[in-house]
Amino acid sequence: MSANKKRRIIEEMYETAQGMYASGVINKRRFEEHKALYAASQTPEYSSESVKELRSRLNVSQSVLAALINTSVAAVRAWESGAKKPGGPSNKLLQLLDTKGLGFFL
Repeated sequence: MSANKKRRIIEEMYETAQGMYASGVINKRRFEEHKALYAASQTPEYSSESVKELRSRLNVSQSVLAALINTSVAAVRAWESGAKKPGGPSNKLLQLLDTKGLGFFL
């Protein structure tokens, strides 16, 4: 199943959960579970340019970025050259660095 198809299914589940919660069919705890799943699926995909821009904004080297998100320097190099794209967990860690900053990781 493609990533877009999975994302769309999760969006549909979230929309259904919103309606069920609004009508009292499910409780708040169950709704929050669906909400968290939906939020996790909304992680942006980082392009080579956005990885370079993030690293530049944080003022860190490729090796420091790799260490921060527990990946190899070769992977960061490949992302920045456009040879590869960061996968799901790496995208999420890049998003956290992007939104929370270095202090979140240190």
